[in-house]
Amino acid sequence: MNVRRRLISATAVTAATALGLGALSACSSDSAATGNTDKFDVVASFYPMAFLAEQIGGDHANVTSLTEPGQEPHDLEISTKQRAQLEEADAALFLKGLQPAVDEAVSQTGIKTKIDAAGLTTLEDHGSTEHEHEGEGEEGHAEEEEHARDPHIWLDPVKYAEVAEGVGKAFEKADPDHAADYKKNTAALVKKLNGLDGEFENGLKDTRTKVFFTNHAAFGYLAERYGLTQEAISGLDPESEPSAARVKELQQEAKADGVTTVFYETLVSDKTAKTLAKDAKLKTDVLDPLEGITDKSRGDDYFQVMEANLKALQAALGAK
Repeated sequence: MNVRRRLISATAVTAATALGLGALSACSSDSAATGNTDKFDVVASFYPMAFLAEQIGGDHANVTSLTEPGQEPHDLEISTKQRAQLEEADAALFLKGLQPAVDEAVSQTGIKTKIDAAGLTTLEDHGSTEHEHEGEGEEGHAEEEEHARDPHIWLDPVKYAEVAEGVGKAFEKADPDHAADYKKNTAALVKKLNGLDGEFENGLKDTRTKVFFTNHAAFGYLAERYGLTQEAISGLDPESEPSAARVKELQQEAKADGVTTVFYETLVSDKTAKTLAKDAKLKTDVLDPLEGITDKSRGDDYFQVMEANLKALQAALGAK
């Protein structure tokens, strides 16, 4: 079993409630900027959630991100100071399943308004990146399936738009005085995301190959949306190490599928990707999972980095 297999839909857990958020330019990790302002104070778990809140909340909301720029969000541990930030905030916006420490902290706070972005769209089971090995027990396999639901919904502009619509409605409910502005901002964001979807669809519909290699399995939704096949070196966890059998398998698939490039990312080590590329005589390039924006990012915001991702994919896949 690997990423090539047919994708199985799974119903996302946790229904959404409500939320609001403010401009990323004002985004801060300082607790003084979190609560007790004259705006709707929101704590976001990491960049894709903060970006949504910035775009929808506009001038009416104040946002704090729990994940610092350049920090790998999967590794986040919540400090005492950050727990206090959550308690002081009016709302929290997070993506259940991506950052267990955030999930736990949000559940333990008395914060009135909580939004789980995973409850605003349907999550998919993208399976494992490796084939099942002989002798693997059914119990271990079942456990793998239980935890295989992919949280990287923001890399599919269509799913990200679905989440945006849900967040917009939550903003309206939580802060009715500014409901009209939230509705307007949401519509503008969704329109822009729909435009991005069109760019990806047109830009990737005619390519020499449909297979791309990534450092970790972040691009399952994007691959599914645009008829591509993601082959990940590691699994959904970017820090997991691939087996020797997996590396050998990828080397063979590179030849069979005409793969030219191994993609790596900016927030985790590129050592494994570059070693594979060297051994298989492939090129390397960045495909950004957009878990955070740093000075190494190929753009200043979600849309700019996604445009860079599109160009990288077009080059690697041989777009015509």
